[in-house]
Amino acid sequence: MKKIIKNGTIVTATDTCEAELLIEDGKITQIGSNLSAVGAEIIDAKGCLVFPGGIDPHTHLDMPFGGTVTKDDFESGTIAAAFGGTTTVIDFCLTNKGEPLKKAIQTWHEKAKDKAVIDYSFHLMISEINDNVLKELPQVIEEEGITSFKVFMAYKNVFQADDETLFKTLVTAKELGALVMVHAENGDVIDYLTKKALEEGKTDPIYHALTRPPELEGEATGRAAHFTGLANSQLYVVHVSCAEAAEKIAEARKKGYDVWGETCPQYLVLDQSYLEKPNFEGAKYVWSPPLREKWNQDVLWNALRTGQLQTLGSDQCSFDFKGQKELGRGDFTKIPNGGPIIEDRLTILFSEGVKKGRISLNQFVDITSTRIAKLFGLFPKKGTIAVGADADLVIFDPNIERVISAETHHMAVDYNAFEGMKVTGEPVSVLVRGEFVVRDKQFVGKPGSGQYLKRAKYNVNSQLTQSQTLSI
Repeated sequence: MKKIIKNGTIVTATDTCEAELLIEDGKITQIGSNLSAVGAEIIDAKGCLVFPGGIDPHTHLDMPFGGTVTKDDFESGTIAAAFGGTTTVIDFCLTNKGEPLKKAIQTWHEKAKDKAVIDYSFHLMISEINDNVLKELPQVIEEEGITSFKVFMAYKNVFQADDETLFKTLVTAKELGALVMVHAENGDVIDYLTKKALEEGKTDPIYHALTRPPELEGEATGRAAHFTGLANSQLYVVHVSCAEAAEKIAEARKKGYDVWGETCPQYLVLDQSYLEKPNFEGAKYVWSPPLREKWNQDVLWNALRTGQLQTLGSDQCSFDFKGQKELGRGDFTKIPNGGPIIEDRLTILFSEGVKKGRISLNQFVDITSTRIAKLFGLFPKKGTIAVGADADLVIFDPNIERVISAETHHMAVDYNAFEGMKVTGEPVSVLVRGEFVVRDKQFVGKPGSGQYLKRAKYNVNSQLTQSQTLSI
């Protein structure tokens, strides 16, 4: 059905204006004033912002980890994402050494099949580089449209790859047109520090943070950036949590290296003290990198404002407190790493960023959608409001005030990391390819309606251009 959205304020990464949108066959076909179309449904967005659907570049849905599996799968996770204004997620596909990459990709397709309510794609974990992997990667790009590879520099004996693997991945990615992502922490030193802490009887959740100090994130970020410059390749550093890492990214970019940085809402509003909550409550806030001392928040906000960090992911990786996080009682290394973030990503950035004057409204759209679409080969189909783009749209009330709580969220997990936080702004309705998934704060979507997205190759030139502007 044709739809016309009227009376809203349209916001893109570059423009803000009063205009109407005509949606036909899942696409935006006109932007202007006094639009009409026979049989079109009229959607009144009075008092609301209309911006492109959020793209979450960093999720872990239905992922095995630490002897358990994340609580949110592709159904509950994407429903929660939609309520939060996200219309596309890019999830991490984990691989196993010695097994074909396609086997892992097929496993992830099965996880999402008949469950996702919004569109989705995959990143591919690289744990080894050998002749078999090198032979498969071009097929992965061409057939699956997976154009981003992730290398872990931490989680020794689980996910961690060595420096040779990272460097070869960067070289290969340059040749194939892919973007390399890194979890940047020095896993070898962390392994030493954690063993030492346990030997000394230091087992509480706070020691998760104290054995993963910011110096180790900064060191790994700098090392990955140096490798990127040497390989003349491209790098995306996920979940930047501290000043040390943000500074290394800024230094690399100043040198002309093609390095990008993502942070997450938890690092912008929560701090290390949360891991000291009594009665093991600190386990709720165990993820990697860990929360940092509060002063780092100002550094990260400033990096977003000045463009030294460019995107916001959720690092959604939810585990129940009861029965899952509790696996680590008496040994912080056994607490499953991760938190429930996917639903509150946009609202926190809007409330704490736009409303408090830290970033502009246009920057908000760029950070949550447009830049991500460009980096990961989805632009201009996704990430903007323009004629020909998918009608992935959020109708957002910028003035409503509410309190975040597990009692009202839509994630399957038994707690909310931002419990009790007062925020301003909330998605009212969310459309994916022109169809409502959330309408007037009610779920009206259908599991399995989300489409798998094959993505274009990484293009450094597209990162230098301004976002596509409105055609009015």
